[in-house]
Formats: sequence, structure tokens, C-alpha cells
Amino acid sequence: MEARVVETAAPILAVRNVSKSYGGVAAVNDVSLEFPQGSVTAIVGDNGAGKSTLIKILSGVLQPDSGHLEIDGHLVRFASPHTARALGVETVHQDLALADHRDVAENLFMGRELEHGIGPLGILAKRRMRTEAGRAIADLQVRIPSVRHEVRKLSGGQRQAIAIGRAVYWGSRVLIMDEPMAALGLQEAGRVQELIGRLREKAITQIIVSHNLDHVFTLSTRIAVMRLGRLIAVKETANTNHEEIVRTVAGLAGAATA
Repeated sequence: MEARVVETAAPILAVRNVSKSYGGVAAVNDVSLEFPQGSVTAIVGDNGAGKSTLIKILSGVLQPDSGHLEIDGHLVRFASPHTARALGVETVHQDLALADHRDVAENLFMGRELEHGIGPLGILAKRRMRTEAGRAIADLQVRIPSVRHEVRKLSGGQRQAIAIGRAVYWGSRVLIMDEPMAALGLQEAGRVQELIGRLREKAITQIIVSHNLDHVFTLSTRIAVMRLGRLIAVKETANTNHEEIVRTVAGLAGAATA
């Protein structure tokens, strides 16, 4: 019988043998990790494990000293966050980067405003931005009073949802989130959890950094554990538990990779 070759799709994003050092200290040491389409990968580890540096490399804030990144199996270089965004990788930082005294629509288009006309004579297309913002927010089922509502008057969960919605609107294929449910109440955290679930249904690949293992197990489909700059394990969330992850973070478990 003739052998069949089974083709598998390349991961939407991958890092290959990536390293980054500061003054001789390896913050990220030879890390290779794939992010399949539609997956929700939580990156965990103690302070100094290399999580923040890896995320900065994935978002274009830093460039690796060695190794490379791939999108859809093709080598890419994120020279800046703008380059990463242009290739479909958006980041929602913990501070959310929202303008409190501007409304929801203005925040959705901040830095990428729509205009009538061309060049220096262009006029902001406010009505169109509000219409587009309304559609984007409705599509994600985010509950807010109005797209004309000032962001400073929204709850923490609503603000988080606006920041996520902005990233998704601008064509995000990969969404990186830093502590997406930090400082949120139980009800608001639940709504953000629902939103992350809806993004997964849309096949948006998500990468989450969190110190809260309860959040990690609630949100993720897989958990990547870093320690002292190295990736030491990748576990399917459904096939592990809190105790195993805690032991792995502490270096007390084997570096088995799923």
C-alpha cells in the first residue's frame, strides 16, 4: 500500500531558537515555540523567567540577538511594533494605552484616524468612525453605553474589552495580552473571559501572560512554562493541573513538552 503524506498547516506564529541577552545575562535563551491558529497559549514563570522579554520580541519592541520569527512558516523580522501590527500581531498591554478623556470610537481609531480628503486638508470622518466602532463592539458583544461614551467613565472590564476590540478591529491574527484580567472584579473578569472565548471561536490566536494560575487555567488551551530564560515545558491545559505547573515553574518537575 502506498504511504500517504499528511500535510499540516504551519503555525500562524513561531519563534525559532530565539535568544536575547542584557550585559551578558541571558534573558531569553534558545527558545523555540509555536503558536497554532486559534490556540490560547499562557506563558507563565517566576519573575526573571524571561516572559516579558519574549513578549517584547513577539510584539516587535525588541529584536532577538539570534534566532528568528516566522509567520505562516515564512521568516519575518519585526523591526518595530508597527511592523508586527502590519503583519497581524497586536498587543494589549497591561496599562491598555487608552486615552481616558476620549470616547470609545476615538480610542478605537487612535493613531489610525479615518479622514475625508487627502493630505493636510483631510478632515476627521467622525461619523464613519463611530459607525465602524459600533459595528466592531457589537460584533464582539461588548456591553457599553455608547461609542460616544468617554473611556474614563467605563468599568475596568469594559476598558479591557475596548483595548481588545481595538486590536481585533485592526486585523489582528495574533493577539498578545499582558495580565488581561488583573485588578478586575469577578463579574468583569467573567465578561473578559467570555470575550477571549469568542475570539477563539473566530480562530484568533491568543498569547496571554499571567501570574494568576486560576486565570491561566480558565483562559488557556496550552501553558508554556519559562524558567531562567529557557522554555522548559509546554503542557496542554486539559492534561495538567495547578500542582504540576507550580512544580515546573519552581524547577521541581521534568521538562516534558507536549
